[in-house]
Amino acid sequence: MRIRPVNIDELPLLQDIERAAGQCFREIGMPEIAEDEPLPVGELARHLRNGTAWVAVDPADAPVAYLIAEHVDGNLHVEQVSVHPDQARRGVGRGLLDHLAVHAVAGGAPALTLTTFLDVPWNAPYYARCGFRILDDGEIGPGLRDIRQQEAAHGLDRWPRACMRRDL
Repeated sequence: MRIRPVNIDELPLLQDIERAAGQCFREIGMPEIAEDEPLPVGELARHLRNGTAWVAVDPADAPVAYLIAEHVDGNLHVEQVSVHPDQARRGVGRGLLDHLAVHAVAGGAPALTLTTFLDVPWNAPYYARCGFRILDDGEIGPGLRDIRQQEAAHGLDRWPRACMRRDL
């Protein structure tokens, strides 16, 4: 699957991908996550302008998955990675993470970080298979702490969550 930067006119498609990908949370008793609205187009555009937004595309060059990242605590932080359910379990998400890792190394970042649900099979267990490890509390920098506080304020702490890191 080819990965490339997002085009400005594709930003609404990213929202559609995230909505579709989120529906699997409904099936595991987390309907609030399934119903959560994706990031606004303006926020997605900020990632595009910063050069930290990529899509995986099908043979017709249509986005089927995306990843956005930001610089946090000297690392590249995965803000969101979503794969349309029709493309799930094909290595698309891993391909996006690996693409981000190459970008991070080229920019001198020592690691990728993310926050995720511990008990959701396609979250923490999946990321562990992709080379991420759960951070101890003492390893969490101020930027990640701020992200976790924002997540808690948004109600995401109703379910166990963790910060994870993939050293590069």
